[in-house]
Amino acid sequence: MKTIYICFPGGKFKALTMSYDDGREADKRLIKLFNKHGIKGTFHLNAGLIDIDNQVPNDKYGYRIPRGEIVDVYTGHEVSAHTMTHPTVARCPMPHVVNEVVEDRRGLEEIVRYPVRGMSYPNGSYSEEIKNMLPHVGIEYSRVVEETRSFELPTDLYEWKATCHHNNGLLELTDEFIELNRSQLLYLFYVWGHSYEFNRDDNWELIEEFCEKIGNRDDIWYATNIEIVDYMNAFKNLRFSMDSSFVYNPSIQTVWISVNGEIYEIKGGEQVDLT
Repeated sequence: MKTIYICFPGGKFKALTMSYDDGREADKRLIKLFNKHGIKGTFHLNAGLIDIDNQVPNDKYGYRIPRGEIVDVYTGHEVSAHTMTHPTVARCPMPHVVNEVVEDRRGLEEIVRYPVRGMSYPNGSYSEEIKNMLPHVGIEYSRVVEETRSFELPTDLYEWKATCHHNNGLLELTDEFIELNRSQLLYLFYVWGHSYEFNRDDNWELIEEFCEKIGNRDDIWYATNIEIVDYMNAFKNLRFSMDSSFVYNPSIQTVWISVNGEIYEIKGGEQVDLT
């Protein structure tokens, strides 16, 4: 019997994704770092606070990225939802929560012109009722603030826990991640935070060292949150023959698998012989 494993794109078994909230001006500096090192991130924005929140200077957090700059700033990365006005949603009536999510999606999509399909919970607030509601309004995942301190794939996309906040042992975990070499497992390193925290804590050197260490490596897939979701869904959609002698990929997306240690690329719409 064949041993068949899912691989990340290119046959890799390690992936990195970044997740940053609130859309503050420090995102610009952070994204320049990401782009330099080939790292991709997801940025969770509040459509109802864009521009309105910039009318009064905010020395603590910095300005939010203006509406007219959002497309240019976040090109190559994912813009995701964070509710319209950043309430603590677990304390809100459910119709209000629905409106917060739907209107945030609507507002962000008017700017970026692609479907906004992900989210992070504002103030880390959520409930089972909210989780169960999100698929019905087009949200396919949502990140929480709890951490795993591990590199496991998410078991619940509506309670997606990151590996760590960038202020919580980031470089030690980076060294551990780089050293991983058991190709029979898949590893996901997920870092979250707020870009303005690097100004507040005066520790830009932390994320700079992180990017230097982990960026532009041939053995890591760099992806946004939604790219990871889409890829894992594409793998689940593969159709294998009963004897595993061939596989059909009904998705548009290419998927890579390992069969007895040999890497196969299964392009969208193709059937591939595995004998």
